[in-house]
Amino acid sequence: MNISAKDLARDLMEVAEAAYLTTMNSEGFPETRAMFNLRRKEQFPQLSALFQENRDNFLIYFTTNTSSRKIEQLRGNPNASVYYCWPGEWRGLNLVGNIEIVEDWDVKRSLWQDGWEMYYPGGFEDPGYAVIRMQPRFARYYHQLQMFQIDF
Repeated sequence: MNISAKDLARDLMEVAEAAYLTTMNSEGFPETRAMFNLRRKEQFPQLSALFQENRDNFLIYFTTNTSSRKIEQLRGNPNASVYYCWPGEWRGLNLVGNIEIVEDWDVKRSLWQDGWEMYYPGGFEDPGYAVIRMQPRFARYYHQLQMFQIDF
């Protein structure tokens, strides 16, 4: 069986424990933080169908608080990158693109998870609950000493 770099990259997105989101602050410096990897099948199995529909375009969703620094930064500059990794295997995936703040209630509801009431007491309609989405422009998949460019 011939497995492509794109297949290996998708696999990494589904097993990585976290996704690392980098945004640019108002002074032009990058800020990186770990985020829930909503594509991680083991942790979020109920979202698998949503991401299965977007396997080829590598669509990424994150949830966060509307008052977070990242939301403020994305309003000022939507350019961002997301990094997934499996250090023990020297595998990494860096996706680059613009992030948009999602206002669609259907999308916000579809991503909502039981237990998140501890962060957002009002549920998916809580004014503090935000969803952001990246449709990557390109990606670079790294495996040991090799790099593969993936264009979308």
